[in-house]
Amino acid sequence: MDIATLVGLLGSFGLVVAAMVMGGDVGVFVNIPSLLIVIVGTLFVVMMKYTLGTFLGVGKVIGKAFMFKSISPDTIIAETVELADAARKGGLLSLEDKTVTSDFMQRGIQLLVDGHDPEVVKTLLNKEAKLGADRHDNSITMLGAMGDVGPAMGMIGTLVGLVQMLSNMSDPKSIGPAMAVALLTTLYGAMLATMFALPVADKLGQRKDEEALNQSLITDGLLAIQAGQNPRVIEQMLKNYLPEGKRATDG
Repeated sequence: MDIATLVGLLGSFGLVVAAMVMGGDVGVFVNIPSLLIVIVGTLFVVMMKYTLGTFLGVGKVIGKAFMFKSISPDTIIAETVELADAARKGGLLSLEDKTVTSDFMQRGIQLLVDGHDPEVVKTLLNKEAKLGADRHDNSITMLGAMGDVGPAMGMIGTLVGLVQMLSNMSDPKSIGPAMAVALLTTLYGAMLATMFALPVADKLGQRKDEEALNQSLITDGLLAIQAGQNPRVIEQMLKNYLPEGKRATDG
């Protein structure tokens, strides 16, 4: 689980709720029609921008912002060197029973064991990486759309509330509560965008970059193993993926 995402989400909403509680009756901040306009309305508007399958599939990718833990490049490099040592001693077929941390690497190992040409291995791995990046892009774009649409739906809800309020100006006592309800939709829209959609989109962008780096590292490592390069040479080559300071420390 990504602690930073979870703590940030709970902390931000917790502070807002705490401010509401300290300010008086928290019940005045709850309005079901306003919530429906902002949350359900935003979902329907965003759904129009995509196919139903793409829209429904975004939940699994969004879950990576909370549950996914990226594999360290150091771990991948260490596992690649072990595979290179094994392949040098027993050939590529000796890798068949090897288990590694990354599913992407595991599938790449199977391609080597099956005896595919290097170009085929590279093409298939790059294709898989691209499809994964495309799924991330769809989710990031969709969350960005929610960040745009949420406040707009909040404003629409506010305008609806103001129309209802102005149509009942004959009762001065109802103006204050009606204005408060009208403003709630603006609050909900701002919270949806600022405290959920946009931060999670940024986190998914980070996840996408981490996965792309690891997949590129794995592809280069497996192709080097297939070419029969020395394990130490492979290790030094793959350490170029690490930050310079970490390279110097580990090298």
